[in-house]
Amino acid sequence: MRPETLSAANARRIALAAQGFATPRRQGTIDAGTVRRSVDRLGLLQIDSVNVLARAHYLPLFSRLGNYDSALLDRVAWGRRSERRLFEFWAHEASLLPLDSQPLWRWRMARAAANAGDGKGKLHSFRREKAAFIDEVRRELADRGPLAASELSNGGERRGPWWGWNDGKLALEWLFFAGDVTTSTRRGTFERVYDLTERVLPAAVLSRPTPSAEEAQRELLRRSARALGVATETDLRDYFRLGVADTRARLAELVEAGELLPVAVEGWSKPAYLDPAAHRPRKVEARALLAPFDPLIWERGRTHRIFDFFYRIEIYTPAAKRKHGYYVLPFLLGDRLVARVDLKADRAHGRLLVHAAHLEPHADVRQVARPLHDELRLMADWLGLDAVSLPRAGALGRAMRT
Repeated sequence: MRPETLSAANARRIALAAQGFATPRRQGTIDAGTVRRSVDRLGLLQIDSVNVLARAHYLPLFSRLGNYDSALLDRVAWGRRSERRLFEFWAHEASLLPLDSQPLWRWRMARAAANAGDGKGKLHSFRREKAAFIDEVRRELADRGPLAASELSNGGERRGPWWGWNDGKLALEWLFFAGDVTTSTRRGTFERVYDLTERVLPAAVLSRPTPSAEEAQRELLRRSARALGVATETDLRDYFRLGVADTRARLAELVEAGELLPVAVEGWSKPAYLDPAAHRPRKVEARALLAPFDPLIWERGRTHRIFDFFYRIEIYTPAAKRKHGYYVLPFLLGDRLVARVDLKADRAHGRLLVHAAHLEPHADVRQVARPLHDELRLMADWLGLDAVSLPRAGALGRAMRT
């Protein structure tokens, strides 16, 4: 039986709906439950230390919810044990994940504890070389925790590569990857504070049965499929950074069980898989600024394939070689990416700085300028900034000023 064929436009709308962009933003009060449900829908939020606008994990919720109180995310991520609904672990890079998914990651923690690979090679090497030191750090954390790496009695000197981590930080990160410790809270300039996992996460979560690695990987792929709507094998694997062999084996099992449907997508060179429950809207009327680490666009090949939008974050590109700017956010209007803006929060002067605004070739400046200006104003309000400073150069910048 030949697989169903989806048009490129249908696939794009399915992907947007899966990410929460096919329904209007909620009106009225946004509470902690709304925030938690939004994270549940996405499956995770990537954490990143870049704070040009706001830290990476806050921005995807703004894109979907609008002007929400970011303290709500702090509460469900790092609040009291009784109100905590998220936890940190390495999924798609460092991530905030729903608490109910914690058992799904124990296979990865077990592989780390057994020094059996599965990424983080430098941490595995450190474990082989410094096992006794790591055990000493764990004992100190048990006696004195919660502690930041800087508070260890014998953390060692910072060194050059790998973020300048010292031995104490490496030991804590190995324990974190192995599941022995987790993030108790974040402090100051987003410094991670560690404690034993059993003292941080609710007992009801820790007491849940541990699924087999195969069961956990199948469920993670189901969650990837729900969050993506329609996706290639690479897309599904990348969402939670699963291994190639594990993904292929589990994917075949899910297809055989009818839990994923093989499809062909117009213009896609690789086979795709559809979540059978995916919403297929006839129209999407979204309006959102998207952070570089938003799960809708973080996989650049998928972004190009779905939106015909070539996107690279240029933070690490020398200024003279940047094409669009330092911290550039694509602008979603309807079901297309129509512009990209280089933004910075000037907190000292209460302004949202729009260094540059670039219109995509297919977009009409008259249709984009007003919605983009409104979204920038909404972002400024969310960030507590008084004004939006628009660029004077470029057709889009000039159109927003009129």
